[in-house]
Amino acid sequence: MRATLIYGTRDIRLEEVPDPAIRFPTDAVVRVVASCVCGSDLWPYRGVRPVTEPSPIGHEFVGVVEEVGSDVRTVSPGDFVIAPFVVSDNTCRHCRNGINTSCEQLEWWGSTDRHGVRVDAGQGEYVRVPLADGTLVATPEQPDAALVPSLLTLSDVMGTGHHAAVSAGVTTGSTVVVVGDGAVGLCAVLAARRLGAERIIAMSRHADRQAVAREFGATDIVAERGGEGVAAVKDLLGGIGADAVLECVGTKESMAQALDSTRPGGFVGYVGVPAGGPELPIQKMFGTNVNVAGGVAPVRAYLPELLDDVLKGAIDPGRVFDVELPLDQVAEAYAAMDERRAIKTLLRP
Repeated sequence: MRATLIYGTRDIRLEEVPDPAIRFPTDAVVRVVASCVCGSDLWPYRGVRPVTEPSPIGHEFVGVVEEVGSDVRTVSPGDFVIAPFVVSDNTCRHCRNGINTSCEQLEWWGSTDRHGVRVDAGQGEYVRVPLADGTLVATPEQPDAALVPSLLTLSDVMGTGHHAAVSAGVTTGSTVVVVGDGAVGLCAVLAARRLGAERIIAMSRHADRQAVAREFGATDIVAERGGEGVAAVKDLLGGIGADAVLECVGTKESMAQALDSTRPGGFVGYVGVPAGGPELPIQKMFGTNVNVAGGVAPVRAYLPELLDDVLKGAIDPGRVFDVELPLDQVAEAYAAMDERRAIKTLLRP
C-alpha cells in the first residue's frame, strides 16, 4: 500500500510500504476513506521538532473496517469508523476519568508500541488499529459522502476545540475570546457557540478564516495582536476582558495574548501544542485569580456527543476543510497549509 513518510524538514514523500495485517487479537485493519494534515504535523515539517529517520505521519482518519482480530467485539467488517488521534483502551482508570490521552495502554499513530511493533499512521491507504474496541467509534450506518469531512474533524480538531471550551468553563451566556484561527481555533468558536456562549470574539487577520469564524458563531473579529489586540478585546467587553479565552496556537505570544485578554477570575482553556515556548506568569495569575486548564484533548471521550450532533446536522465542522487533494499530492497538502494557502487539507486515497 501507499503511505506518507516524513524524511526531514519540508520533505514529505508518498511511498510503498507493507500492507498492514492483524498482529494481535485486539487489532483491526481499516481502509482509509479520508485523512488530513494537522497543524501539529507542521512542527516536524518545519523542523521545529527534528526528524531523525524516515517516519510515518498522520493521526486523523476515518474509514471502513476490513478485518478484525478474534477479541474485537464493538466493530465489525464493513463498519464506518472514526479513529481518534491516539490509541486507547477506553477501559483503564484514566480513560474512565475521561482522559483517554493518558491511557495506561496509550499508543501514538506512527510510533513504536510497547511490543516493539511500529503502529501505522493515518496518511495512507490502510491502517492497523491496535486496541480497536477502545479506539474506534463506529457510526450507526454508512454516512452520506457529504458528512465525511465533518466526521473526520471528530478525530481531532473538533474535539480539541471542544476541549478548550470545556476546560475554560464556557457555558450559557459566557463571553469568549478565541486565540488562533487555524482549524482548531475555528472549531473552538463552533464549540463555544454549541455550549451557549453569548459573545464570541475570534482573533484573526485572514478574511477567509474570519468568514468561517462568523459562520461558526463568532460575533466579533479582532485582527490586532499584542497590546493593541488586548485593548480591542477589552473595548468590546466593557473594559474587563473575557470570561473564557481559548488558546489554540501553542506559542509564547499566543499564551500571553490569552492571559492578557482574560478578566480577573476568568479561565484560559489551552489546547495549542506547546512547541513555541509558552509560559505561565504565576505571580500575575496569583494576583488576578486567572485560571488555566487544558492540555492534549481526550477526543475519544467527547466523540459520542459530538458525533450525535454531526449526524443530526446541529454542527458542521467539516467547513474547516477548504482544500481537498488526492493522497499522491500529499506534499502539496503540507505546503498549502505551511504557506497558509489552506486552513486544513483533506486527503483522499
